[in-house]
Amino acid sequence: MAGSNTDILSAAQVGFAEQDSELAAARSRQMLGVESQRASGSGDINHVFSLDLRFRLVFVRCHYVGGAGASPLTISVDSGGGSAFDTRLFTLAQAGTGRDVNFRITGEEAVEPSAWTFQSGDKVRMAWVNPDGGSMSWGLEIGLALAS
Repeated sequence: MAGSNTDILSAAQVGFAEQDSELAAARSRQMLGVESQRASGSGDINHVFSLDLRFRLVFVRCHYVGGAGASPLTISVDSGGGSAFDTRLFTLAQAGTGRDVNFRITGEEAVEPSAWTFQSGDKVRMAWVNPDGGSMSWGLEIGLALAS
């Protein structure tokens, strides 16, 4: 009977190792499948982005043209669970002309559980007040990927 238990445990360990390998491969494939979403304008930034399924934020890029000045760029979640779960995730203190944004979620921060993973129904909100709305414009791009 002892040999039988050892065989069962060995088979279970092999099965778990295979599952870990398959999960790692699935995560690698998901990292390759990043969907870029864009917005642009000359006023304030107040845009939401999402996917229909569970997703994660991969990157944020924003380029500013013309005008002068900078103000905070805020990344937050508009939770599908209601306003009680809306959360400010990150604020970049100064963004504007001469201070473009190039923000990438590192591999360590993308590991579950992660503040950068969102449920179906959640939206990522980008907010920035244009300090020179008369002459400054911007182009915003974010990358979203399906989460496991």
